[in-house]
Amino acid sequence: MGSRPLIVLSDYAAVREALVTQAESFSDRPAVPIVLIITQKKGIVFAPYGPVWKQQRRFSHTTLRHFGLGKNSLEPKIIEELKYIKEEIKTHEKEPFNPFSVISNGVSNIICYLAFGRRFDYEDVEFTTLLSLMSRGLQICINSSVILVNIYPWLYYLPFGPFRELRQAELDITAFLKRIIAQHRENLDPENPQDFIDMYLLQVDEEKKKNKDSSFNEDYLFFIIGDLFIAGTDTTTNTLLWCLLYMSLYPEVQEKVHEEISAVIGLDRAPSLAHKAKMPFTEATIMEVQRMTVVVPLSVPRMASETAVLQGYTIPKGSVIVPNLWSVHRDPNVWEKPDDFQPTRFLDEKGQLIKRETFIPFGLGKRVCMGEQLAKMELFLMFVNLLQSFTFLYPENAKKPHMDGRFGLTLAPFPFNIIALKR
Repeated sequence: MGSRPLIVLSDYAAVREALVTQAESFSDRPAVPIVLIITQKKGIVFAPYGPVWKQQRRFSHTTLRHFGLGKNSLEPKIIEELKYIKEEIKTHEKEPFNPFSVISNGVSNIICYLAFGRRFDYEDVEFTTLLSLMSRGLQICINSSVILVNIYPWLYYLPFGPFRELRQAELDITAFLKRIIAQHRENLDPENPQDFIDMYLLQVDEEKKKNKDSSFNEDYLFFIIGDLFIAGTDTTTNTLLWCLLYMSLYPEVQEKVHEEISAVIGLDRAPSLAHKAKMPFTEATIMEVQRMTVVVPLSVPRMASETAVLQGYTIPKGSVIVPNLWSVHRDPNVWEKPDDFQPTRFLDEKGQLIKRETFIPFGLGKRVCMGEQLAKMELFLMFVNLLQSFTFLYPENAKKPHMDGRFGLTLAPFPFNIIALKR
């Protein structure tokens, strides 16, 4: 691309060797103009690999764990949010509806609870507008003429078309997040931090006393919050939407999930993570959806920070590395009939779950998705809770959507309508 070599890693062995075995050589990020303009080399997802990134990621991960990331203490919040999701779904009764906004609102509210200490009402116009802007922004970054910004950066400032649309989305998201940070600064109680922003602001104040050049400041906080908000909403939302779409198109699989839910939990108790071990078919179904529709199909590009030898090839310093997770998950040498939807491929002869090392929807290595544990919790609890309450049908006369999906930075299903019948 331009003058820079771009290497695509298309099987598991190559991806693992680069991202795990030679992690120090392949954990940096390339300087892609559109990413530089929007992130200014800050945050967690796109920031360059080095001491500042390590420090910020360590703090972020520890703080999120403090507020329940990957812990059972977060479970009641997810279950509580599901009440709002289900109430919203029930309003459609037996009519077809597009589930995108209700799922997006619900998933985003889990992140909002961790990061901002609050949830937003589904009728909140600013919040819902923001979520649709975010989804659209991720799509047009890659799937429109905006990609030309990576060749001619000045195009970003054009006053028309998708360029203007992306800039407006960025301005609106920035104003929303900065207003929330300012409210937290105003109401900060050092003795009683309520959420991620509070903890970060206390760290900023602490660092100011001893290190004037610290990377902890409110500007960096803004980019981390942006990463959490965008990455934590879009990926899980799309995975859940794919789950609902696949269930509506494969009623026999949905029926087996219903049977397992009825046998293990019943229809009256709230699902819990404690049930997960007894529900291998349900878990295999979620995993098969993730395999078929890996939500960040080309991962996030890496860069060779030094010249290295990979799979016998010399990779020059500065090369862009693209781990193709889509091809790893569709490799016919690894997966039998890879293009077929078969949850049983994750089960052994006794019906127990098989852990397959070639299943890597969250990536690998030092830059593996920080929210992996949260995403797994949300996916299981939300999927099971929704299927405990509803049977999802695809409208009889509706044309089926193209199952390759809509490619942006994440892989979203094309818009679809489903019917949710109360069980």
